[in-house]
Amino acid sequence: MSPAKFAVVGTGANGASIGADLVRAGLDVTFIDQWPAHVEAMRADGLTVHLPDRTEVTPVTAYHLCQVAELRDTFDVVFISVKSYDTRWVCELIKPLLQPDSVVVGLQNGMTIDDIAEICGEERTVGAVLGIAANMFEPGVVVRQYDKSETWMTVGSPGAAAVSGVALAAEALGHAAIASVTDDIRAAKWMKLIANIPEMLPSAILDVPLLTAVSFDGIRPVMDAASREAYAVACALGITMVPIFGMTEADVDPDDAYSLRLLDQVLAHYSRPDTRVAVLQDWMKGRRAELDAFSGYIVRRGHELGVPVPVNEGILAIAERIEAGELRPDTANVAELTALLDTRPPTTAQEQK
Repeated sequence: MSPAKFAVVGTGANGASIGADLVRAGLDVTFIDQWPAHVEAMRADGLTVHLPDRTEVTPVTAYHLCQVAELRDTFDVVFISVKSYDTRWVCELIKPLLQPDSVVVGLQNGMTIDDIAEICGEERTVGAVLGIAANMFEPGVVVRQYDKSETWMTVGSPGAAAVSGVALAAEALGHAAIASVTDDIRAAKWMKLIANIPEMLPSAILDVPLLTAVSFDGIRPVMDAASREAYAVACALGITMVPIFGMTEADVDPDDAYSLRLLDQVLAHYSRPDTRVAVLQDWMKGRRAELDAFSGYIVRRGHELGVPVPVNEGILAIAERIEAGELRPDTANVAELTALLDTRPPTTAQEQK
C-alpha cells in the first residue's frame, strides 16, 4: 500500500504550523494557500515556526489556490484550515482531488461540519476541535505560543465517515498535538463554540489580548452572560455536554457553570499575555472576521429556537459596527460592552451573586 497523501488547504497560523509538524514527521503533505506572498515565501525559505523554546524551519511543498486545477494526485486526508466563511467554496475546490474513501477534516472554529458534509458528503466529513494558540503576521513565519505537548485536538465524524480515514487523520494530528477520536464530534464542537463565544468578539472589540480584556472591570460578567446564552442554545438543541481540552467527565458541571469553566480553561491553558484572538488578528490585517461563526451563530440559532440571547445580540451589533467602519476596536468600548448587562435582569442564581 502506498503512503497516505495529505493536503492542508489554508496554511495560516494554525494550518501551517500543524502541517509543518506532519512534514517533520515524514508524512507526504501538500500546502495550498490563497496568500501569494506566503506561498512564495514558503517556497523560497521554507516555513519558519517560532515556538516558546526554539525555532523550526521546515521545507514544504506549497501551491497557490490557482494551481489546484494543475494537481493530478488525489489525497487521502484533506485538512481545511480556512476561515469559516470560506469553507463552502474551498470544499468545491478540493472535491475533485478526493477519492471515494478520502476524508475532509475541518480544522476550524465554528460549526462547519454541516457545510463540509453538504458538499463533500457526510461519509467523507470529519470535524475537529482544536486547543491551539498561534499567529502569523508576515508571510512564511508563524508564532506558535504553545508546543505540541501543550496543544490538544480531537476529531470525529458526524455521520458514517470511513473509520480508517478518521483514524488516519487522528494519527497524523498526533504529530502536532495530543490527539484523540470522539464519538460525538458535534457535541465537542459545541463545547469549543461555547468556549469561543466569550473570548472572540469581546476581546477583539477592545483591541487587546484576551488576558487583558478579562482584566477590565465588568468585562468578565459580560463574557459569562454570553457563555450562558450559548449554553442555553446548546441545551435547547439537545446537545450533550462533554469534556474537551483534555478535561474529564468529573469536570463537566451539571449546569451552565460548565460554560464558565470552558472559558477558564482557555484563559489558563491557551492564552499568553500577548495572545490575540482570531477575530482581532483578522481586523488587524484589514480582513472581515468570522462574526457569523461565533455570536452570529448563537443569535441565529437562538432566534430559531426561541431562546433569548440579548447579550450575544449586543456583542454582535458592536462587532458589525466595527466591520462597517462606524466604530473602531478600542478599550473605550468597555462601556459599550458592560452596558449590555444594564437592562438585563439576572437569570441564574450565579448571576445574582
